[in-house]
Parts: sequence; C-alpha cells; structure tokens
Amino acid sequence: MSPTEEKLLREGFAESRRILDEVGIARALRRMAGEIVERNVGTDDLMLVGIRSRGVPLAERLGFIIAELEGHQVAQGVLDITLYRDDVLVGLPDPEVKPTTLPGPLKGKRLVLVDDVLFTGRTIRAAMDHIMDYGRPAHIQLAVLVDRGGRELPIQADYVGTTVETQKTRDSVAVQLKESDAGPDEVWLYSKTT
Repeated sequence: MSPTEEKLLREGFAESRRILDEVGIARALRRMAGEIVERNVGTDDLMLVGIRSRGVPLAERLGFIIAELEGHQVAQGVLDITLYRDDVLVGLPDPEVKPTTLPGPLKGKRLVLVDDVLFTGRTIRAAMDHIMDYGRPAHIQLAVLVDRGGRELPIQADYVGTTVETQKTRDSVAVQLKESDAGPDEVWLYSKTT
C-alpha cells in the first residue's frame, strides 16, 4: 500500500476505482505528446516545465516521446511552486521548498506546464505567477494527466490524458508513478462512503 493510499484511507476515502493503469497512462502520454507537437507546429522554441512533484516525471516522459517523434530533445525545466501557493502558511505547516530549474531564458518560448491532476486551478495559477518571475514566454499551455473538474479559477488544460468528474468533498484522485511512488503507474479515484 502506497503512502498516498494509506493517507486517503485514514481520511475516510474507502471506495476506490482504478481510472488508468500503466498501459493507459503510456497511451495517454503518447497522444498528448503528439497533440503538443501538432499544436505547436513542431518543437521550435518549445519548453516543457514539470510542476513538482509528479509533474516532473510526466514532463520527462513527454519530452522523451516528443524526442522520439521529432528526432531531437526538447528543453525541459522543473518548477517548485511551494512559496507561491495561496495556502502556504495555512495548509503547509512545514513547507519544503525545492529548487526551480529552467534551461534558459523564457522570452519567446512556447512553454508547456505539466502536472498530474487539475482540480481547482490554484496550483496552475501559482505556477504561472512563479514563471512570470523568470520572464515572459510567448505562450503558456497546460498539460495534465487527469482533469477532475471542480475549478475555482478560470483555468483549463490544453492537453488532457483523461477526464473524470468528481465531487469536491467526496472524491480524491491519486496518481502513482514509478519515479516518485512505490508500485506501478496507476491513477485511482477514491470516494468517501458517507
């Protein structure tokens, strides 16, 4: 049992349903990579930026697939939004800040932010605030593995692996990736029974 699963069970999320398995995640990422290349008419000035923590391995996987499709590497970066979160002093009693690394200037770049789950939109807002401290890219696009609805801000993804409608207080979506979690690549929907 993964630490995420243990935490959800402690919080009363008893029912679970697998949304994506390893094959489903790989298929979704291949499709998303093709859509990124197509929409951006190749990879000129393209930069993939993974949002810590699970957005980072997803961005790396997308970059690998795009390199296979296009025959060359795409610039990649890592974004830590901890200090940009609007709940940093309330919801994170002991925040751990990790480095943000970008491969170069952002001016003129077509930047694709990558994250695992899109929910309220607050993480993406924080990511865009952080990006603007480094410069002004030509475009910012968003790629997420799972869009679970429930937006509190007017933010939507440009590239989505899968969409699942959830109820804010009843459901939780958990993404497991080999790079960061124990166990296989999977996406689970957990629901409270009461």
